[in-house]
Amino acid sequence: MNQMNKMNKMNKMNKTRSPWRALALVLGASLALGGCATSSNPKDPLEKFNRSMFTFNDGVDRVVLKPAATAYKEVLPGFMQTGVSNFFGNLSDVWTGANNLMQGKGAAGMSDLTRVALNSTFGLGGLLDIASEAGLQKHNEDFGQTLGYWGVPSGPYVMLPIFGPSTVRDTAVMRIDVMADPWAYVYPVNVRNVGTAVRAVEQRAAVLDASNLMEEAALDRYQFIRDGYLQRRQSKIFDGEGSRKELRAQDKLEAAADKAADAAPAVAKAVDKDLPSDAAAIRAAYADDPEPAAAAPAAPAVSAPVSSETPVK
Repeated sequence: MNQMNKMNKMNKMNKTRSPWRALALVLGASLALGGCATSSNPKDPLEKFNRSMFTFNDGVDRVVLKPAATAYKEVLPGFMQTGVSNFFGNLSDVWTGANNLMQGKGAAGMSDLTRVALNSTFGLGGLLDIASEAGLQKHNEDFGQTLGYWGVPSGPYVMLPIFGPSTVRDTAVMRIDVMADPWAYVYPVNVRNVGTAVRAVEQRAAVLDASNLMEEAALDRYQFIRDGYLQRRQSKIFDGEGSRKELRAQDKLEAAADKAADAAPAVAKAVDKDLPSDAAAIRAAYADDPEPAAAAPAAPAVSAPVSSETPVK
């Protein structure tokens, strides 16, 4: 009996690991092919492999995901679509908050965790996004972004099967992101699988209009997606700045501006202290008026010279 239990546990573990083993094999094969692949873009040395994988993903999208997303968007009422998006977005806020804290963004991390608390209670388990209405901004962070924030290079661009665009760094930690997702621990398994499928369809439906526009406009869709992904990923890691150095410089500029703003009233007060009370009051009332120009010194009066021929009376 114990032997059968052990066998069952091993089978479950193998089933759980099999997708990740397949993903690791694909990544390993892509790196092996990188030695013989040639590309003009140093960020995409695996372009030949990536393009073939892009063709595969595009076929899956056209046959499965896009039709499902189209039906989802046309059939399901709008308020239900919003509820599904809010529910899974609330789950993702947990790991987002943790990553913001790991990046040293204390205010953003606490805001994310507060969002989870509000939406999970007053938002009916996350179906309603009460936190956004309360002014708490939603963020989107993962462990790959955290590593990038602390200086870990992204490595080459990789197009993964089904999962889509990624980098070597982000692929290496993808399992951590999946295991940190609360939905990964939902039981029974069939409910978890259905929810995962609904989540994938909802995410595809959210970009349905943009993808249709891209298909019509882009001449090389692979290059368009690759360049857009890498630029957006860099922007997300540093919150819109080009690098961590620029982010620190921006923080220093903001701190200097705040310091100058705090010192301005003290300087104005020191200047007004030397003025008479009436003049200080007038200056405070008309602070934006230009300073009056200094009056030119009056020229000394010049008396007419007295001529010796002028008779003196």
